[in-house]
Amino acid sequence: MNDSALLEPVIAASEQAGAAIAAIFRDFKQQNVERKADDSPVTAADLAAHRILVQALSGLTPHIPVLSEESVLPSFAQRQTWQRYWLVDPLDGTQEFIDGGSEFTVNVALIDNHRPVLGVVHAPMLDLTYCAAVGVGAWKRHHGNHRAIRTRSLAARLARGDALELVCSRRHGVEEIETLAAELEQKLGLVVTKSVGSSLKFCLVAEGEADVYPRLAPCCEWDTAASQAIVEAAGGAIVDMQFQPLAYNRTEGLLNDHFFAFGDPAFEWQSYLP
Repeated sequence: MNDSALLEPVIAASEQAGAAIAAIFRDFKQQNVERKADDSPVTAADLAAHRILVQALSGLTPHIPVLSEESVLPSFAQRQTWQRYWLVDPLDGTQEFIDGGSEFTVNVALIDNHRPVLGVVHAPMLDLTYCAAVGVGAWKRHHGNHRAIRTRSLAARLARGDALELVCSRRHGVEEIETLAAELEQKLGLVVTKSVGSSLKFCLVAEGEADVYPRLAPCCEWDTAASQAIVEAAGGAIVDMQFQPLAYNRTEGLLNDHFFAFGDPAFEWQSYLP
């Protein structure tokens, strides 16, 4: 089975996980939050989605390991033997979920030789799914409507006098983003910022509804992998502070440093970003 043939069953598994999350969300109470060793929150929804996805992916491709945020982390020595593996965030935006917002997602990526080659981001409360296979294409599904998506040219927008549209987190690196937006405005003209939850920030870049998503705080590899496949397949890029594409399973830890996701790789971003 080629990678693109995996998309539909992975979407189905993501939707099943999303349905489990939605069922818990409707009756969720704040006191049902537990804390992991790193003090990050975890809920019954995270764990239910984790179980569904691990079972589905293991059944779909028994020969490919599955690494989920809620898994016991295998040793780096073991992970170094993996050329291909599934990287899963069963509930991206747990704090958004806890706070009663709707912008949380299920993220599933297939990693091959340190790069994501397939990605699904499903937002269960929005009936919204983004998916991609690198080298094949990227798509958006919303309320039963399916369409291909592409990033947009920033140079053309700026030439028309349009604003640069920047998406950012509500909770992480807020002051740094405000400073960056002010610097970009001095160099490029009007900058409009929009705060969005979870991996939907990347997806807005992928579908040409935003120009750049700067992340100026650490995050985990399962937070970015599925979205990177979607952004890259749609024509964009996600790069670290040295403007190199994010790579996966390279170190014992699973943290990404600061990065930028942008829709127009041909634009001279290095002249304007720190």
